[in-house]
Amino acid sequence: MAVRKANAQWQGGLKEGKGNLSLGSGAFEGSYSFLSRFEEGNGTNPEELIAAAHAACFSMALSAGLEQAGYQPESVKTEAQVKLVQNDSGFTITQVDLMSEAKIPNISEEDFQQHAKGAKENCPVSKVLAGAEITLDAKLV
Repeated sequence: MAVRKANAQWQGGLKEGKGNLSLGSGAFEGSYSFLSRFEEGNGTNPEELIAAAHAACFSMALSAGLEQAGYQPESVKTEAQVKLVQNDSGFTITQVDLMSEAKIPNISEEDFQQHAKGAKENCPVSKVLAGAEITLDAKLV
């Protein structure tokens, strides 16, 4: 199976430091910092990257499941919101909310919701994030 990689480098202390990261494919390179992670600074952050991965994984898993069932998906658009909270033991990701809109001809709402639920439960990123609550709001458009 495929092995994917990314690289990250951090320089300095937590609040004043800065970092850069890059995807192994070369498709993205960017900066991250305390401000971009915990406040509203410029750059990306680990939770944003997790959200992108989960949205992409869910969209692909839903399309694959629908196609295997004989449907021809026209489009699946998903937004993921990753919630990072601070508790007594530090910071943790407690929840991921998936909001998806799909254009699938000739499918019932019930069948669509069943496939969306299956994609949420079975996409590899959902599985790796199983320690967090994952919610789904799937709409057929």
